[in-house]
Amino acid sequence: MSTSPGVIQSSGGRTKFVIGGAILLGAVALLIIVNLVGQQEYFITVDEMLARREALTGRRARVSGVVIGETIAYDGQTLSFEIAHIPSSAAALEAGGGLAQVLHDTASDPNAARLRVVLFDYPMRDDLRGEAQAIVTGALGEDGVFYADELMLRCPSRYEEALPEQAEPAGG
Repeated sequence: MSTSPGVIQSSGGRTKFVIGGAILLGAVALLIIVNLVGQQEYFITVDEMLARREALTGRRARVSGVVIGETIAYDGQTLSFEIAHIPSSAAALEAGGGLAQVLHDTASDPNAARLRVVLFDYPMRDDLRGEAQAIVTGALGEDGVFYADELMLRCPSRYEEALPEQAEPAGG
């Protein structure tokens, strides 16, 4: 009995298809895993940045902190300000009275760890003010300044509970 060449070819074609499919699925799975791992640490805190200064100098990072209002400076091209450490865990924020309270308390604390942030060729933003939460993306320079190219802000007023409206006295 002899096997026809078509049967062997068909079997070899299936094998190539299965191997190609497995490679493709493996590549997709790898991309998904790399993307998920990259998103796990959305940002680091000011304390973490300062503690890991040597390892992180020159490396791209995302840092979160509260804006210190009196440090905001803008010369028409360069925007600079300082951010202070705020905890990243929900439990620590809750223990501190909520995000708005933590932002306020930290911005008022002269002993809170701080990081100077500079953005070149960046417009002044209306929502950049003291006690706002800033998330900056960039790299720490050799001089200890964080040179950012992205800035996201959260205003503390978003976290304050709306006050109930006052009821007018009856007959008044």
